Amino acid sequence: MLDLFESHDSSKDAENNGTHKPIISEDELSDANVLIELKKIKEELRDQVVVLGHHYQQDDVINFADITGDSLQLAREAANLDKPYIIFCGVHFMAETTDMLTKPNQKVILPDLRAGCSMADMAKRSEIDKAWAFMQKSTNEKIIPVTYINCAATLKAFVGDNDGSICTSSNAEKIIRWALDQGDKLLFFPDQHLGRNTCFKMGIPLTDMVVYNPNMLNGGLTSEQINKAKVILWYGFCSVHQGFTLEQVHATKKRDPSITVIVHPECNFEVTQAADDNGSTSYIIDKITKAPAGSKFAVGTEINLVNRLAQEFPNKTILSLSPYQCLCTTMYRVRPRWLLASFRAIKDNKPINIITVPDDIARSSLKALNRMLDVK
Repeated sequence: MLDLFESHDSSKDAENNGTHKPIISEDELSDANVLIELKKIKEELRDQVVVLGHHYQQDDVINFADITGDSLQLAREAANLDKPYIIFCGVHFMAETTDMLTKPNQKVILPDLRAGCSMADMAKRSEIDKAWAFMQKSTNEKIIPVTYINCAATLKAFVGDNDGSICTSSNAEKIIRWALDQGDKLLFFPDQHLGRNTCFKMGIPLTDMVVYNPNMLNGGLTSEQINKAKVILWYGFCSVHQGFTLEQVHATKKRDPSITVIVHPECNFEVTQAADDNGSTSYIIDKITKAPAGSKFAVGTEINLVNRLAQEFPNKTILSLSPYQCLCTTMYRVRPRWLLASFRAIKDNKPINIITVPDDIARSSLKALNRMLDVK
């Protein structure tokens, strides 16, 4: 059953830009009729609307996407679009990035404003500012901040204003290498696991890394620890990728030693080290796509993507590393019913759930985005 929608923007009550959504009740439309009307209205508005769909979306949503990809790929695609409305079937920070990269006359719409990211929510600008002040007092060495793209625009702005860069899971190693060429130390947030796995792969020992936990005084660190560390990791994590365990890797390889265990680098260190391979969403897709028929994979990433790959390549064995459903529940908030409500509102010339990043935040964020794009 699809829940009724209660419009709410987790960032700041939708900034007064038309977030009230007419509820489409179960009585008004069955799930099947939602899909029928969606197909019709999407065709009707094809000259006005483009739909972007993240890989982790459910099939009933992805089927209506004009372009699919990971967050940065979709933002880049959006930057080259001319249609006035871009419906982003993903989560809040992705829609923010898209808004910053699109033209002023275009509107970016998130079908459900509750579609956030638990990892992104683990780092708030006030916490980063406080941590930064402590770190600056603790060492005379230059710290370069790098943020994973999975964060709010205000954090991207912080990085832009402090000589840092944004990274993705695809280019994290390249960006971290650049950062350490610019300064003496790295502050990496919000995902500790991507930072740790990438830095270790680059030859930085775990003993040179510390974790800053904003829920503790001074992050649970001393000034001496900050001064000694090469890498300061924020405590954040992806709840989906923490669903994969070392025991699952061992059990999978015991059942079938010939299967390739491939995981996302947001998984914890032990899982990533035990796996046969690891890489970004696009890397995992590319690796499986190019593998010969008969190949076998146990994949440590979000279940919708794993199931979709299994359907796309029936001549290969593709299954989830976890026996449990590792589902991105916040991404799953974007349902066909709310996608239809977005289309209806556009048709009525009363668009809802528009994501707008303030100009000053956008300018600083774009400095960080452009630094990332300029790193060769």
